Amino acid sequence: MITTLLNEPIQPLGLAGNPNMEEGCVTTAYEAGVNYFFFYNQSYPILIKELAPLLADNRESLVVATGSESRNLKTLRVYLDEIRRQLGVDTVDIFYAEYVSPGDDMETLLGAGGVFDEFHRWKTEGLIRYVGATTHNRPMGVELVESGCIDVLMHRYNMAHRGAEELVLPAALNAEIPVVAFTCTRWGSLLKGHQDWDGPVPTAADCYQYVLHHPAVHIALTAPATRAELAENLIALKGADHLSQNLPLWEAYGKLVYGDGTDAFETQWP
Repeated sequence: MITTLLNEPIQPLGLAGNPNMEEGCVTTAYEAGVNYFFFYNQSYPILIKELAPLLADNRESLVVATGSESRNLKTLRVYLDEIRRQLGVDTVDIFYAEYVSPGDDMETLLGAGGVFDEFHRWKTEGLIRYVGATTHNRPMGVELVESGCIDVLMHRYNMAHRGAEELVLPAALNAEIPVVAFTCTRWGSLLKGHQDWDGPVPTAADCYQYVLHHPAVHIALTAPATRAELAENLIALKGADHLSQNLPLWEAYGKLVYGDGTDAFETQWP
């Protein structure tokens, strides 16, 4: 389980960086109860700028997560130290090895003296609290959660991309590794309907609540560009009273939308 420094639980909706994020989103999310904040790198200036003063006053009640695609240990440490200085914190809660893919040499990640060994050394030193990995690739997701090297898995999951339900999410449950889900609205495409769909079109909140219905998923990430979008997404925090009766509906909708993938990125990691 991921908790704050005060050992408080994380709210199920987390705010992720959007390079076009409108000012005020971080404060609005925090005031609504969001306490998990994630950015892939330093190209999310609004989120980082607004998060720093929030951390100055509320560090122990927030979880900060970031990471890097680099596999070079020196580069990783430089980035970690830059983020710590930029945010004014001693500890980053979660640090992810980002975008683990079939092109990776898994020995570089999982082997002795590799990336995850370095992350665990940081954890022992109090520089980070949780070791994480992000991946779109499902077999690699299973390998990561079964490796014993990570504390958190960040993985794609939504109404359309449901293949994670077959192996990744059960493996995470079995290993007691919390999953942070991303692309929950399928880059917004789930909100646009489909020419062959006569039923209701899901709202953003429906999409997040759908993702969160799976017991392996502890956090659904939202990355709004505007405060208006964020307000719509925050409805997901109010619960999912009618989700169970809508599950077959959303699964049918997701299956239809998935079949309409429009670029290689949609289907190369089905």
